[in-house]
Amino acid sequence: MMSSKHNQENNMENGNIEDDEMETEEEEEDDDSELDNENAPTNREGEALEYDETAYVMYHQASMGDSCLSFDIIRDQLGNNRESYPMSFYMVTGTQSARYNYLSVVKMSNLHCIKHKEEKTKQNEDDSSDESDDDEQEPELESVPIEHKGAINRIRCTHIADKLVAATWSENGSVNIWDLDTTLEFVDDMLKLSAYRRNNKSPSPIFQFNGHQSEGFAMDWSPNIPGQLATGDCKKNIHVWKMKSSGEWQVDQRPYCSHTDSVEDIQWSPTEANVFASCSVDKSIKIWDARVSPVKACMLTSSNAHDADVNVIHWNRNDPFIASGGDDGVIKIWDLRQFQHGKPSATFKHHKAPITSVEWHPTDNSVFAASGSDDMISMWDLAVERDPEAEDSGAENMDVPPQLLFLHQGQTEIKEIHWHPQLPGVIISTALDGFNIFRTISV
Repeated sequence: MMSSKHNQENNMENGNIEDDEMETEEEEEDDDSELDNENAPTNREGEALEYDETAYVMYHQASMGDSCLSFDIIRDQLGNNRESYPMSFYMVTGTQSARYNYLSVVKMSNLHCIKHKEEKTKQNEDDSSDESDDDEQEPELESVPIEHKGAINRIRCTHIADKLVAATWSENGSVNIWDLDTTLEFVDDMLKLSAYRRNNKSPSPIFQFNGHQSEGFAMDWSPNIPGQLATGDCKKNIHVWKMKSSGEWQVDQRPYCSHTDSVEDIQWSPTEANVFASCSVDKSIKIWDARVSPVKACMLTSSNAHDADVNVIHWNRNDPFIASGGDDGVIKIWDLRQFQHGKPSATFKHHKAPITSVEWHPTDNSVFAASGSDDMISMWDLAVERDPEAEDSGAENMDVPPQLLFLHQGQTEIKEIHWHPQLPGVIISTALDGFNIFRTISV
C-alpha cells in the first residue's frame, strides 16, 4: 500500500456487508475469528450489521485518507466483460478538505473474490497449500495526487482521441480541465511514480472556466461528441462546452436557463448527440436541444417530477428511460416517449432519506442501483413482477417491492455509486468513510 502525497495512508481491507447482515475475513492465525457484534459496524438506528459472506462474490474496502465524495471510473485497455480474479481497475477521484485538496488517479489491483468458509477449510486441510497465499491476496492501491484549488464537488473523465481528460467542479466556482494521460502511466510504473513524488510538482489544468459566477455540481461529458461538456451551477445556469480543433474549449457565455433553482445533475443522451437532460432543486426534470439558442433550447419539462429537490438522474444507455432520485427518498423511472404527460412509468419508495446517486447497469437494461442518505445502496430489476400466488398465500413481504434485488450497508453518508462498465456486476461506491468495491450474487 502506498502513502498519499501528504503522508496519509491508503488502506484496503476485505469484508462484505448486506442489509442487516455482514461477514468479514479477519487476519487469520490458527483459525477464523468472528467479528464480535458489540464492535461490529452499526446502522443509524444502532443495530449491529452481521456478516453473510454467501451474499457476495467480491467485497473490498479502500480509504484515501481524506473523504473523496465524487469519482469516475476510467475505461482501460484490459478488456471488457472481465470475470477472472484477481481484478484490477482505474478511477479518478477528488477530495473535500478544509486544508488541502487534490484529485487523484488511482489503480486498485489484486482484488480477489471472497473465499467462503468451505473453501478456507479445504485449503487449511491441504498440506501442500502455500502459507504465503494470504499475503499474495492482499489488495493493492496506487494513487497519483494532483493539487487542486478548492474542494472538488464533482469529477468526471472521458477519453478524447485516446487521451484521458478529466473535468472538476471546484467549490470556488471554477470548472477545470485536466490532461491525465501521463499521470495514468505513473500508477503502472513504480519508477515513474517515485520520480513524480520526489519532484513534488503537480501539473496545472489545461483549461479553466470561471463564467458560472457560482459553484456547482452538475457535470457530464457527451458520449457522442468528443470533448463536449455540460456544466450546471447553483444559480440555475447551464453552460455547454464545445472543443475546437486547436484543442481549446469554447464555452457559450449565454447560459441555458429555464430552471428556477440550483441545477443538481446533467446527463447527455447516449444516442442523440445534441440532447441532454437536467434536474433541479426546483423539483423539475428538463430535456434540452443544444443546437437551439439557449433561451429556446428547453424542449420538454416535467415541472413536479418529485415532491422535493431532484438530486440525480441517469439515462439508460440502450432504452429511452431516465431514472431520477430526489430529496423525498423516491426513485422514479421516466419513459421519454411519454415524458410530456408528466407521469413516471414506475415509482419506488424504499429508501428512508434523500437519494444521492442513481445509475443504470451498463448492459442489463432493466437493472439499476441507487444510494441514499440512509446509508444504503439498493439494487433493482424492473423485469421482476410481483407473484400473485405468493401474494395470496401471504408468503411475500408486501413492504418490500418485488423489484428490489439487494440492499448493501456499512458505509456512512454514501454520495456516489458507479457500475464498472468492464467488470460485470461490480459496483464502486464512495462515502465519508471511504470506498466499497463489491459484487453481489444478485447481478
